[in-house]
Amino acid sequence: MESERSENLKKYAFEFLTIFIGIFAAFALDNWKENRKDQQTEIKILTEISNGLVKDLDDININEMGHKQGLEATKFFRNLITTPQIKTSSPAFLYFNLFRDFVSVQNTSGYETLKSKGLEIIENDSLRSNIISLYEYDYNALRKLEENYSEIQFQESYFNEFNRSLAPNFTFDKKGDINGINSPIKIPENEKKILMVDLWKIEKNRRFMLQYYSVVKVKIKKLQEEIIRELKK
Repeated sequence: MESERSENLKKYAFEFLTIFIGIFAAFALDNWKENRKDQQTEIKILTEISNGLVKDLDDININEMGHKQGLEATKFFRNLITTPQIKTSSPAFLYFNLFRDFVSVQNTSGYETLKSKGLEIIENDSLRSNIISLYEYDYNALRKLEENYSEIQFQESYFNEFNRSLAPNFTFDKKGDINGINSPIKIPENEKKILMVDLWKIEKNRRFMLQYYSVVKVKIKKLQEEIIRELKK
């Protein structure tokens, strides 16, 4: 009787153990599959972000070049106001660049995908933090400066005042295009001082934007390097 009971207990224990191992193995397999799926998703998202950063750098380089051209225009018109005789073959180009505004275009599709999947899918805490910082702070600040900060809206803030003073001094070809500017220009002294102050503000704001772009570029390149290291693991 005792022997039969012992055999039954062993049988039940074996069956229970078999079932437990089967459930545990199935759970472990599902967990492995889920982790593998998350890893593949992470790789895909990081690759998409990395590709987007390349395009972001291209956009920044274009905007930097535009602001530098704006500085050259600022220098020319400052000299035009203060120097008795100055010549240029491209006054229209310089006049256009003086007030040219820019928009900050960021490729955020990779980051938006990351947010939809859950930020925690990036296992590396430092990498995740740097991604969030770039997209949520640096890119937002850059966009607001370029597109919303009134002093950096050069066309809206400065063009009308300059045009009232400078337009009478421009010369035009038969098509109506600007082809030159009289020098020395005829502007009352008080207006010259107003334009000089505006040129000073334009220069300072463009230099500020160039400085900020430089900081953001460093962060982008650092993030690119971090992503490359992560993808190589």
